[in-house]
Amino acid sequence: MLNTIKTRTFLLLVIFIFTLISCTNKNKSSESNSKTKIEEKVKKILFVVTSHNEKGNTGKKTGYYLGEVSHPWEVLHSAGYEIDFVSPKGGKAPVDAFDMDDSINKKFWDNDLYRNKIENTKKPNEVNPDDYIAIHFAGGHGAMWDFADNKEIAKIATKIYENNGIVSAVCHGPAGLVNIKLSNGSYLVDGKKINSFTNEEEVKVKLENVVPFMLEDKLKERGAIFEKTTPFNEYVVVDQRLVTGQNPQSAGKVGIATLNELQKLKRSH
Repeated sequence: MLNTIKTRTFLLLVIFIFTLISCTNKNKSSESNSKTKIEEKVKKILFVVTSHNEKGNTGKKTGYYLGEVSHPWEVLHSAGYEIDFVSPKGGKAPVDAFDMDDSINKKFWDNDLYRNKIENTKKPNEVNPDDYIAIHFAGGHGAMWDFADNKEIAKIATKIYENNGIVSAVCHGPAGLVNIKLSNGSYLVDGKKINSFTNEEEVKVKLENVVPFMLEDKLKERGAIFEKTTPFNEYVVVDQRLVTGQNPQSAGKVGIATLNELQKLKRSH
């Protein structure tokens, strides 16, 4: 009888220990899955491209500037980040400066996954800002007509920035920054060092009377501390998780500067 009781006690003890180990492993697995999901979210970046395809009433076509997508994409994609695309209207985005002699342009265009993404961009209402650690506004003259007044995309950018994310823009892409307001009511660019396609550059391409506003002037009106270099030379400014580049020549360095900011965020966590 005594042996039977001892045997039962032993078996119950074994079952208890086994159950305890099983629960612990499930908790660890759940924590691991949760961490994986968070890491997956942190790995995504949203690129904004224009839906507008004409330079005012000139009859000349425009769109997003391919190199201002491909060069930052190459840096960030190579570092392991997944890129999604959104445009004001969604669907196929018009492309400008279609230069396949640029090897990085060709690399992007020949990538079936990303070619499909940019030809089927998301609509703003299809984007969940919490999925992204950064947002990049690509330039191209089309951005001057449909970036500034798009409230949906501005709200997405505000949410990403206030979630401790990065906002970047290049050339005419900063048109998307001019009306972004933070929760405290201030403009995102107010008091921050910024650059973009300059007044001098707009005059040199003879579109100063075609674009709906001069981007440099508008950013200054919003309180930006505007910095620039001579026309069509590389120049990138970084200030408080905001990265801006002056012209197409600066696109690759905007990607590098954005990556540096993302790495800083990782180290601070």
